[in-house]
Amino acid sequence: MSEDGFHVHGPHDHALEHAIEGEHSEGSAGHGRMVNQIAMFTAIIATVGAIFAYMGGATQANAGLFKNNAALKKAEASDQWNFYQAKSTKQALAELARDLAPEAAKAAYQTKAERYDKEKAEIKAAAEKFDAESSAWDVQSEEQMHEHHRWAQATTVLQVAIALAAIALLTRKKWLEYAMFGAGGLGIAVGVLALMHV
Repeated sequence: MSEDGFHVHGPHDHALEHAIEGEHSEGSAGHGRMVNQIAMFTAIIATVGAIFAYMGGATQANAGLFKNNAALKKAEASDQWNFYQAKSTKQALAELARDLAPEAAKAAYQTKAERYDKEKAEIKAAAEKFDAESSAWDVQSEEQMHEHHRWAQATTVLQVAIALAAIALLTRKKWLEYAMFGAGGLGIAVGVLALMHV
């Protein structure tokens, strides 16, 4: 209790205190060991789960940032492709003017058409570069989302393990304690997969 006599317990705290009180009243050393194991397991798994949840949030934020970068590069590529199209139109008009112009003016229009053709090549290279950068950002975003899903799966399994721990404390069923350890191990294994980018 706090100094002013008021203290709020969480559901898990209440279950743990109830189990410990039951242990002292019954004098069961085996149950006391079970309570200690479950309490330690819950503290460790909750800490690991918090780290996994943080990692899941970080990878989700990265995925959004990378997707935004991909959209920006796609917009730059689109601008370049529009510029390329404008140069193509100008080149076509210069070639048409060249074909329709008197002989004395044909050379000037031919020079313009050649200049537009050269400019188009430079613009096309820039557009393709932006397209490639956009695709690379998309790939990185998808990788981060996959990793985010792994972290979320690991966190969820650890939360199930904690719930099983509470139920094991209340029911004193040994098989639930084994299920709790199994779920905790599975959650950590999935977290390792996320860490390895699998």
